[in-house]
Amino acid sequence: LKNGPSSSYARLRLFGKQENNVRVTLFRDNHAWCPYCEKIWFFLEEKRIPYKIEKVTMFCYGEKEKWYKRKVPSGMLPAIEIDGKVVTESDDILVVLENEFGPLYKGMHDPDVKSLRQLERYLFRAWCNWLCYPASNQHDEVRNQAQFVQVAEVVDKTLSKSKCNYFLDEFSVVDCIFTPYVERMNASLYYYKGFKLRDKERFPHIFNWFNGLEERETYRGMQSDFHTHAHDLPPQMGGCYTNGSLKAEQAKKHVDEGPWATLADSLCPDVGDGEQSKSFALSRVLLHRESICSANPLGEGFDEPLRCALTYMMTGKIVLPPNARNGKDVSSGLRYLRDRINVPRDMPIWSARHFRNALEVTAKGIGPISQGSHIPLKHRRDQNPVSFFEAKPKKGLFRGLF
Repeated sequence: LKNGPSSSYARLRLFGKQENNVRVTLFRDNHAWCPYCEKIWFFLEEKRIPYKIEKVTMFCYGEKEKWYKRKVPSGMLPAIEIDGKVVTESDDILVVLENEFGPLYKGMHDPDVKSLRQLERYLFRAWCNWLCYPASNQHDEVRNQAQFVQVAEVVDKTLSKSKCNYFLDEFSVVDCIFTPYVERMNASLYYYKGFKLRDKERFPHIFNWFNGLEERETYRGMQSDFHTHAHDLPPQMGGCYTNGSLKAEQAKKHVDEGPWATLADSLCPDVGDGEQSKSFALSRVLLHRESICSANPLGEGFDEPLRCALTYMMTGKIVLPPNARNGKDVSSGLRYLRDRINVPRDMPIWSARHFRNALEVTAKGIGPISQGSHIPLKHRRDQNPVSFFEAKPKKGLFRGLF
């Protein structure tokens, strides 16, 4: 983890250098989900700046750590500490990192970069206006969509002027800035509005930009998925509102119940897929089996259904638990876990797809259709990772925060 591909589990990144070269500590969220943290994380990885990682709980997942509030009284994320000085606000952090380590192609104060940063904010506002405020009537819904599409078309046209798949003629800080929220727009607008941003016909250059991102090993280590974004956004954004259309209802079912391999959030099916991703999912579950069971409504009774799901994932053989006679409760327990797999905190995107699919196939095989308890809309306290901090990795397994 110190020198390999980017990973949400890393606590120290050296890029082949010695630990005494580390001047930067990044304070980011435990869930590897915060978009502003992702922006800094992405920049550090692309610039290969040695850094340490300290993980902090986002408020909607639990209480902020007291040690962090002493260091950063506002509790804001992200923050960095460089040569003993604490810096907050993601854009200010990028400027400080550029001053110390050089820009990523062009710097934050370059006229081209400043113009594109402003465009990203326009796109963000148009997205928020459509997603995060309930439309009082159909006219408002249509207007809000049209305003978002108008800005997205400007973004697409801007990308068309580049010599590559990125915003400038090389991958740059601009791509680090756009990535976190455009990834979330892609997921949330599909889930709540039935709208496809990653559309080859409508937005061909945005489509190519996503493909370009997924070719980068740095990005693949931090890429999240539609399910995580759709359910993590409401408590962070103050609410997300569906338009109630048939497309939105179909998209919601698709994201929540699968088949996940057909979702549009990854058009590079060979990247990270295969038996290795299944084995990785297995290792993460085995590492935290006790905590997973204790957090599940079935308690220790969840052990057998969980083993059945893992058997299907690894062998393709459907095995039903002996206690499947109480099918409603068992399927509910399986789907409770299905809905709480967080990408990339728990496992990478393809590992999560295989594991969610195995949980769902096992639940369906039991018989009665019973979904898990609803995920809270105002907070995600049932995803608080604190209970998983002390898990001891078994030999040959991966350490992490499932």
